[in-house]
Amino acid sequence: MNQEQQRQQELRDKKAEWHRFGPYVSDRQWGTVREDYSADGQPWTYTTHDMARSYAYRWGEEGIGGVSDDQQLLCLAPAFWNGQDAILKERLFGLAGPEGNHGEDVKELYYYLDNTPTHSYMRMLYKYPQHAFPYDWLVTENARRGRDKPEFDLIDTLVFKQNRYFDIVIEYAKAGPDDLLLQITVHNRGDQPAPLHVLPQLWLRNTWAWGHSQYKPELRASESGPSIAVDHTTLPGLELYCEPTDEQLPELLFCDNETNARRLFQSKNPSAYCKDGINDYLLHGRKQAVNPARQGTKAAAHYLLQVPAGESCTVRLRLAAPGLAQPFADFAALLEQRQQEADAYYHDLQKGVESTDARNVQRQALAGMLWSKQYYYYDVAQWLRGDPALPEPPASRLHGRNHNWKQLNNADIISMPDKWEYPWYAAWDLAFHCLPLAMVDADFAKKQLRLLCRDWYMAPNGQLPAYEWKFGDVNPPVHAYATWRVYKIDQKQRGGKGDTAFLESVFHRLLLNFTWWVNRKDRDNRNVFEGGFLGLDNIGVFDRSAPLPTGGYIEQADGTAWMAMFALNMMRIALELSRTNPVYQDLASKFFEHFLYIAQAMTRVSDESIDMWDDEDGFYYDVLNTPDSGRFPLRVRSMVGLIPLFAVEVLDTATLQDVPWFVSRLNWFLDNRPELAALVSRWQEPGKGQRHLLSLLRGHRMKLLLRRMLDEAEFLSEHGVRSLSRHHLQHPYVFEHESDINAKVSYEPAESTTSLFGGNSNWRGPVWMPTNFMIVESLQRFYHYYGPEFKVEYPTGSGTYCTILEISQALTDRLIKLFLRDENGQRACFGTNQQMQTDPHFRDHLLFHEYFNGDTGEGLGATHQTGWTGLVAKLIQPHTDEMPGMPK
Repeated sequence: MNQEQQRQQELRDKKAEWHRFGPYVSDRQWGTVREDYSADGQPWTYTTHDMARSYAYRWGEEGIGGVSDDQQLLCLAPAFWNGQDAILKERLFGLAGPEGNHGEDVKELYYYLDNTPTHSYMRMLYKYPQHAFPYDWLVTENARRGRDKPEFDLIDTLVFKQNRYFDIVIEYAKAGPDDLLLQITVHNRGDQPAPLHVLPQLWLRNTWAWGHSQYKPELRASESGPSIAVDHTTLPGLELYCEPTDEQLPELLFCDNETNARRLFQSKNPSAYCKDGINDYLLHGRKQAVNPARQGTKAAAHYLLQVPAGESCTVRLRLAAPGLAQPFADFAALLEQRQQEADAYYHDLQKGVESTDARNVQRQALAGMLWSKQYYYYDVAQWLRGDPALPEPPASRLHGRNHNWKQLNNADIISMPDKWEYPWYAAWDLAFHCLPLAMVDADFAKKQLRLLCRDWYMAPNGQLPAYEWKFGDVNPPVHAYATWRVYKIDQKQRGGKGDTAFLESVFHRLLLNFTWWVNRKDRDNRNVFEGGFLGLDNIGVFDRSAPLPTGGYIEQADGTAWMAMFALNMMRIALELSRTNPVYQDLASKFFEHFLYIAQAMTRVSDESIDMWDDEDGFYYDVLNTPDSGRFPLRVRSMVGLIPLFAVEVLDTATLQDVPWFVSRLNWFLDNRPELAALVSRWQEPGKGQRHLLSLLRGHRMKLLLRRMLDEAEFLSEHGVRSLSRHHLQHPYVFEHESDINAKVSYEPAESTTSLFGGNSNWRGPVWMPTNFMIVESLQRFYHYYGPEFKVEYPTGSGTYCTILEISQALTDRLIKLFLRDENGQRACFGTNQQMQTDPHFRDHLLFHEYFNGDTGEGLGATHQTGWTGLVAKLIQPHTDEMPGMPK
């Protein structure tokens, strides 16, 4: 057991609170739903980036590379000023949703480079121009561009030309659970010396201004040197020690984390020293903006560095117990020790990963997962009512966004998809996050899955909260899948002992969620499901979450297939729980039978002649059911038709040997329901026992569907499986209706030009990591049933036949290639940007984008979507299971 694993064990045994401090500060709090108290429900305009430096937040805090305690009472993050900008660089800049030609978008360059599960060592890189930051240029140029043009990003401006920028490395190391070292190393990449103001800031989240508590904590300058004492009854005694540099003692500046109401609202200020006081003092010389008594609720240590060309300067601070005589005596040794321990931890984790480049990709992917934890606080009932000390919210709120989610009261550390672009959790994103997280911190992954099922998250009717913008929307039901996979990953790490208490607790809650789906999304009780857009947004003809212009409804191939998968996941969990409690055999049987009814419904949903499956096309389609024109398929070849692959499970002798009642019921059902038994593949081989394949696809259908999916002229790209067939580039799907509706779906490999959804939902053909990951794992399960004798042409038309396991590995390789250097030293995810491809200060720093160009592999969408794109870390991990063909 290495040192980091020992710390994890101490955390597990409750001997040390190594998670008390972590990277829990959001990258963006402005423009979020939580901070929106408008009458029109437009958060992007209610709190803006320009307001943020002056506005005290109600629900959370933001910063650059910030850390906080797990209740976010105390925050620490660096700020910078290059002497040219009009504002202090305290937070990351980006476009609000309505400003971007493809929706909201962060306009900064920063990278999460390293992190350990206990956050004993963390490192990130922030690139800061020496010229004035081009705020206006980024806004105006993106406003000028239409949907047919790419986003205009910071690297597209001139600020990194001639290397006139700083590489700022932010490192944290823990000497103990409440002893945090901070080192900021500033590298001048230019050929001229350049000044930089560095201001590590310590502040208290405003918990006192809302009328719920009179207690106001305080920060104050210590008398024993350049340090800041923390006075907070909920926190241990702490002091921020600020090491002098060779040239200077840092100047300690104090103000209050209070709104500058005069600037924002032309009204009286609650404090003489407002949140933007340090900004105004430094940039505008307003000495009266900071407190001469050197106390308040926000403070900074001001360092002015003169960084020589091509060289670096360092600032060191330590947040620790008060009264340390020599806080920096062991600083360098401790930092180096934690760096070495992080290397040792990943050396053990990455055994079998031979490529240095692949190890770098995997380590940064996992670092991004760990950096993307965030304290998320949102009490919907309180948000709707408003706070006692503030004006009453507009009446429209009580009937507006999330008004029927009053039970939702979240105040937890949660894995975010992207702490700038999506600083709020999403149910299905979070499920995928838990798989790579389980590689490094299975306890945290399990806690995340439990969390979403708690009474203060889950609705009383069993619905899981989708995401902050609309908790009542519907995400695909992948929670049971993630629960089973995390259980198996954790079981392997625990030497074969499974955490059945975790499995059982989530299973019971998911029974409620399954029932919600059955009662709410199966319109006519035919085992055919709807669900709205289900995360697939623009790949269809219509906005499936809105009333259809034709009237009627859509029988969704993906919604129905997701539910088939949900049933199989629940069956598999119940069978595992049956090993120690036979009562679960009854529930396993229930989900087995429910799966067969769904499979039958997907084959023929009624007595009419239209199925979701089209045997001639070898594909699944949504079916439009209209009041005047009847039912007909929407023949769009999209990910909708591939999701039926995900509903697959194999029952073999090892699985069935301890569940006799389930086996008896299974055999009775297969013997007495021949029309349903025909949907199950099974065989008996002497010496190996009986094996059943439960899938929406069997040999013939699977071969036809794989022929489509593995065709490079359709779904298969160099970098994974596209979400829309390339066939639609030359052959758009055109929908015409007698009500004069004319709609078209064309293949677009990157952002779509359609405004069907607006915002950042602009895609029709890119590669998505989570759905590709599901394809890879589903093929592994199919191989477990079919074995090496069953082969499929890969790629379609090549004349080469491969086993399903070989195809699964080939797809894995294509997905990993998005990030790896090719034979020319180029990374597909960087696209055509040569500075990123070749510059030694860029080329090995990775961004884990939301999705990828279906033709080139260039990264698109949210730049730090380390959530589900972090699944690449799991794909890189070598397959070491004893059972070949089963998910690792």
